[in-house]
Amino acid sequence: MVIKSPSVARGGHGSQSLAFLICMLAIVAVKINGAALNESVYFYDLEASSKQAIVDIVLQDHEIIDMGRFDRGKLIAKAANLSSISWAHAVNSQQLLAEALSGDIDMIEADIVLGQLNGEGHNLPVMAHPPANVSDLTLEDFLYQIKAHNEVNEGAEKGVKLDFKSIEVFEGSLDILDETIPKMTYPVWINADIIAGPVEQNKSVPVDPARFFAGCMRYKQAVLSIGWTTNWGADFRDGEYTQSQCDAMLRAINDNNVTSTGQAITFPVRAGIAANSAQQLHNLVAAVNGTNESTLTIWSSANDYVDVERLRKLIFSFGVERVYLDVPEELSSQLDLGNTGNGAGTFNSLVGFSFVSICFWAISSWLKSV
Repeated sequence: MVIKSPSVARGGHGSQSLAFLICMLAIVAVKINGAALNESVYFYDLEASSKQAIVDIVLQDHEIIDMGRFDRGKLIAKAANLSSISWAHAVNSQQLLAEALSGDIDMIEADIVLGQLNGEGHNLPVMAHPPANVSDLTLEDFLYQIKAHNEVNEGAEKGVKLDFKSIEVFEGSLDILDETIPKMTYPVWINADIIAGPVEQNKSVPVDPARFFAGCMRYKQAVLSIGWTTNWGADFRDGEYTQSQCDAMLRAINDNNVTSTGQAITFPVRAGIAANSAQQLHNLVAAVNGTNESTLTIWSSANDYVDVERLRKLIFSFGVERVYLDVPEELSSQLDLGNTGNGAGTFNSLVGFSFVSICFWAISSWLKSV
């Protein structure tokens, strides 16, 4: 029989008390974090189809946890923090494309209109933003150069977002898309503004949704980026995506059987307007997410007014794993999304779990040493 001295016994008792105290503090911290998550984050459950090979998650000792989502073997997205994905916007010339391909960005966004190559010849799909209709870069060459870059830069591939400015240019591009999209092993988004939106917007004509969706049915691996025409700027303060405008978007999706394809959908929303539209956007995403995995893509023009705090709250209410961010650098810095301490879905849950694991590991190691 071993008899411990009183000093040793007191030391053991103190060790146990300290260990118990640390455990309790860890539990309280997790409970507080969990309460914040429950109050600030909407959760959307997507039932996996038996035809899908869904999630491959690897936990790493990094701030961002890589998450690959695959649909029929094609990459849809790769990030637990979608807002961290970087963009090159309006890449509508040879020079801008060369800069984007050599730069440290993830997605290349460009606009397509019917126009002329270098101001000569017949109309064809070229890279330009209205009212411009002349470019030194055709859609065909644009897609070819991205494909050629990606073939020799494994691990540094660029995704592409194609913003079609009219139904005529979209339908005029189908032969080119038929030839190129099936060969793409990297993210491809097809974008159009298909619903008239805020604020008193009557300048831009929406792309016909029925004809747009009919063409998109040919490209099941593409993400459908479907939005509203908008009118906003530095002098605007009041405006929102109204419930009727969101309902019109939902009707267009249902009426054209998009729910039957299971294609991923992202809703591009203008930052200043989206900040005023939290409930309507949550209702829309929740309605669609039962059949099609859906996200938001928040974008902004350089001079747009944006209520930064409202927008930040909106982003965290969805979770950074459901929000892409394509905004000017100044606005991105003001949002300060690198600090996710206020919580967003999966990422913070994993951080909380890791914190508890570290606490128990530390306690166990310390007890062994005493």
